Order: sequence, then structure tokens, then C-alpha cells
Amino acid sequence: MKSLSTVLLGLVLVLSGCSRFGSEQQERLASTAQKAVAEPAIQARSAKDYSFDQTEKALSTEAALDRKIIRDANLTIEVASTTDAQQRITSIAETLGGFVVTSEAKQRQDAEPAKRTLDIKLMIRVPSAQFNSALEQIEKLATNLPERNVTGQDVTEEFIDLEARIKTQKALELQFLDIMKQARKVDDALEVQRQIADVRTEIEKLEGRKRFLESKSSLSTITVNIHTPTPIVVTASGFTHTIREALSDSIDVATGIVLFVIRFAIVMTPVFVLLILPAALIALYFRRRARRIRLARALAANPISD
Repeated sequence: MKSLSTVLLGLVLVLSGCSRFGSEQQERLASTAQKAVAEPAIQARSAKDYSFDQTEKALSTEAALDRKIIRDANLTIEVASTTDAQQRITSIAETLGGFVVTSEAKQRQDAEPAKRTLDIKLMIRVPSAQFNSALEQIEKLATNLPERNVTGQDVTEEFIDLEARIKTQKALELQFLDIMKQARKVDDALEVQRQIADVRTEIEKLEGRKRFLESKSSLSTITVNIHTPTPIVVTASGFTHTIREALSDSIDVATGIVLFVIRFAIVMTPVFVLLILPAALIALYFRRRARRIRLARALAANPISD
């Protein structure tokens, strides 16, 4: 009986040991499996992060290459014929894929009709890639270049900011539309609709600014003022020239005096006839009357005796 109990106790101990060993082995197997699963996940995550970094770098490089720069130029050129230069500049703009925005012409005043010329102001727009080429071709037309002003404004950051704000506003609009579908009360629906209208107004304003920047950066503006050369007057010097100038000045002075006298006489004639002459006649009348009165009083005071 004692031997049977001893055998049973040994079996229990053996079984418990085996179960403990099995559980430890299972734990080791589970930890090994977890490591096996975790390592590919870590590798996949690192690979994903690496690809994301590469994509971000590629996008930043692409953005750096595709910068939004607004280029403007203001030129003043002197040419032999302003109308011919106008036609050639128009042809240059159209050949490079651009067009003429405005064209203004103003006649330069001169005493001699033959010297009256047209001053022309042209504003053209050309693709940004052809900006430098257009400038070079226009400058080649000039015999003289009195003024040249070229400016550039980088609006890339503003453009990217506009895109981000537009995406945010559109996402907000979608959220309001989802809320609109779930609204059960009329007041709630009206409030959500008002919020949607405000968001849509902001989106349209941002998109309008974005289109403006795209247009200004894709097409550069060149303003060209076309003039003819100003004639250089060469004055002669010497004793003879001085005498001629003195005689010319004296004639001008004499002519001016004569014209002044004539104009003064013409202007003063109505004044003399209507004001001065009547006043003089009235004064003469009263003077004679006063003399007669004094004479009559003198005779009355000293009568003539026979």
C-alpha cells in the first residue's frame, strides 16, 4: 500500500515537472514568434519612413525647381522710327507666345511740323521662360537705351500657403456637408448652411489669389517706351553771332512795345468814350457854372455907377 502511494506521488511530480517545462517552452516559443513578427514590422516601418523621407525630399526639390517668380521690366528705347519699332516689338511678343496688352501713342509737339513725331508706349506679356529672350531682342532694336529696369518677386511661399489653406477649407466644407446631412432641426441646418457659405466664399477668394499669382508668374510683363532721339541744337559763337542776337532782341523789344501800345489803345478806347469823356464834360460844366456864379456875385456886390 505504501509502495503504491509512493509510485503515485512520483507520477504526480513527473507530470507537474513536464507541465512546467512545457509551459516554459511555450513561453519561449511565443516570445520567439513575437520577435519574428516584430522584426519584419520594424523593417517595414523603417522602410516606409525612408520612402516617405525620400518622397518629401523629391517634392521639396520639385518645388524648388518650379518656383513662382513674377518678373517685370520697364524699358525706354530710342529708335529712328517709332511705328516700325512698335510693329517689330509686337511681332517679337507674338513669336514668343505672348501678346500686346496696351498700346498708347502721343504726338511730340514741335514748332516745325516735320519734326513732330509719335512717342509710343507698349505693354506686352510673354511666357516667363521667354522673358530674357524678349528683352534681348527688344534691346537690339534701340539705337540708345536711356532707361532699363528689371524686377523679380518670388511668391512661391505665398503660393504654397494658398494651396494648403485651400485644402484645409475644402476639408472643412466636407465636414460641414456631413453635419448638414445629419441635421434634424431647421435652425441647425440653417446655421450649418451659413457656415458652408462662409467657407465657400473663403475658398473662392483664395483660389482667385492663386490664379492671379499663377497668371503673373507664368506670363511676364514688359513695358516699352519708344521715343525718337532728341535733336541736339548746336549754337554758333562769335562776335557776328552776338550782334545778330542783339539786333534780333532789339527788334523783338520794339515789336513788343508797338504791340503793347496798340493793344492798350484798343482796350482803353471804350473806357475813354464811356467813362472818362462823360466825366470830363460834367466836370467842365460844373466848373463854368461855378465861374458864372462867382462873377454874378461879384457884380452884385460892386454895381456899376453911372
